[in-house]
Amino acid sequence: MAALSSILDNDFYKFTMQFAVSKLFPKARARYQFINRGKHQFPAGFDKLLREAIGEMAQLKLSKAEKQFLHDKCPYIDPTYLDFLQGYRYDPEEVHIEQQGGELRVHIEGYWYRTILWEVPIMSLICELYYEASGLARISNEDVCAIVSNKMDKYDKLQITLADFGTRRRHSYAVHDLVIRTLKNHPSKTFIGTSNVHLAMKYETTPIGTHAHEWFMFHAAKYGYKMANLLGLEHWADVYRGDLGIALSDTYTTKVFFTQFDKKLTKLFDGVRHDSGDPLTFAQMTIDHYQQKGIDPRSKTIIFSDGLDYEKVEHIAAFCNGKIGHSFGIGTDFTNDAGLPRMNIVLKMTEAKPEDGEWTEVIKLSDEPNKHTGTKQEIAIAKEILKIQG
Repeated sequence: MAALSSILDNDFYKFTMQFAVSKLFPKARARYQFINRGKHQFPAGFDKLLREAIGEMAQLKLSKAEKQFLHDKCPYIDPTYLDFLQGYRYDPEEVHIEQQGGELRVHIEGYWYRTILWEVPIMSLICELYYEASGLARISNEDVCAIVSNKMDKYDKLQITLADFGTRRRHSYAVHDLVIRTLKNHPSKTFIGTSNVHLAMKYETTPIGTHAHEWFMFHAAKYGYKMANLLGLEHWADVYRGDLGIALSDTYTTKVFFTQFDKKLTKLFDGVRHDSGDPLTFAQMTIDHYQQKGIDPRSKTIIFSDGLDYEKVEHIAAFCNGKIGHSFGIGTDFTNDAGLPRMNIVLKMTEAKPEDGEWTEVIKLSDEPNKHTGTKQEIAIAKEILKIQG
């Protein structure tokens, strides 16, 4: 059955955030909840399978070779963190799993610097175990590779760069491995790296990522909604001093983000990431923002990462060409194009407890209302505070 073989089989931004959290907020606590957006029905006994797979994760540890890889690839990360990660072990007691009929519930709680690593591997395990336990057979290895290669032939013609962002909702580790091998061996310069650190090391490519929504969600819990984006970026810059300079824009809507993305931060950060809402509207808003700050948009980059496929990428690239730098993070269209329905699941921070604070509900207000997370009451409060209409 599904199992992880490396502690680095995770998204890069989980490690970059863990380093920042351990440095700035070592006593903060967090809670996460599984959200079954696709209303998938899980087979009987699925909770037991997932619990066993998570239990096995307690044996994972950073090898000397993996530590050296991070040291060589990530000079902006302190060696003290690499020593910490070498001693880190997953604690399955932080994860609580229940199943009632076909409904699965997963809840995580603990110190934020520890629990931050659970989200992505648990999601990938849920996907892989779901296909296995349901007896759903995928297409052959040869077909998986052929599909990826054909997509890359088309992407090459767009003269873009792209990375793999597909760990969390991949069909399986085996498919993900085939995808990265095919991307790396493809005769072009279009593929520039992967968010999966283990596979970046295995295939000698670049691990890619910065931070996720939870970084700003925690800052809202500690400092309030009006200061979340500003202080989140300030603290990120304090830790990384100009490295890892792509800012996530849609935790509390892009419109609100740009009101807090002042000239200093606009100049300091290399660009922004688009993760919800209409991509062309976002691109024009970003271009306008840079021009208003007296900055040439062509010197900055947008990373597009919202449910992309070839048609969407082609459309976005045509709009951005000559106007602003752009690159793409392709997720499930690479790692879960295996002849089966793709899963629609997330696992999000729901509460945070800053040092000397109280447990506080956290939410996300993306540029697509159906991707909001949190209770209706807290969403209404945040919208009122941030003057968000609709």
